Amino acid sequence: MKKYVIIVAGGSGSRMQAAVPKQFLALNGRPVLMHTVAAFFNSASNPNIIIVLPAAYQSYWEQLCAEYNFNIAHQLINGGETRFHSVKNGLDAIAEDSDALVAVHDAVRPLPGEAIINESYKRAAETGNAITAVKSRDSVRQLKNGASVSLLRDEIYMVQTPQTFKIEQLRTAYNQPFNEGFTDDASVAEAAGFPVSVIEGSYRNIKITFPEDIAIAEHFLKGL
Repeated sequence: MKKYVIIVAGGSGSRMQAAVPKQFLALNGRPVLMHTVAAFFNSASNPNIIIVLPAAYQSYWEQLCAEYNFNIAHQLINGGETRFHSVKNGLDAIAEDSDALVAVHDAVRPLPGEAIINESYKRAAETGNAITAVKSRDSVRQLKNGASVSLLRDEIYMVQTPQTFKIEQLRTAYNQPFNEGFTDDASVAEAAGFPVSVIEGSYRNIKITFPEDIAIAEHFLKGL
């Protein structure tokens, strides 16, 4: 089955308090996004790579590619108003093919790990989709109507990416009208009536959100 990855790079980086979006911040000597792209390129799955990026930052990305001599082949697609619309734009860029697998991945998760990438495509081929997640390490409480309730930690999973699908399932899901309740691709698929299959992620597969996350990611990259 032909494989694709849609790397969604639409974040503004406001919580990083940085001059540029977080996907462009330096991580171990080169931009975060380059690490993310390389992780998929270097995996045994070796999917076709689609980067969904706001039009305003595409020329800047191309400058960075030239500056860092970054030559991994990829297709650049305009981002949308929301993550939902950005993924839909990336999906629309894939030629009609009923026998393909498509992973969707956050640009600012530069350390997905090859084992997770390969397993996500394998499981999606078997079950229709594969949603990467890890068990919560912390006790969890739910606050609702002013009252808090303890939840069973062993039943709580923290969702990550990649989230990988058979292409026809993903197309059907993204043909729905946009809903504010769509927080990730799994929620879109679930709303379309597809059961979600969870695979084990990694606590190293962090999302670069706050300044300290860069230091943590560099620590993992150096194998410390």
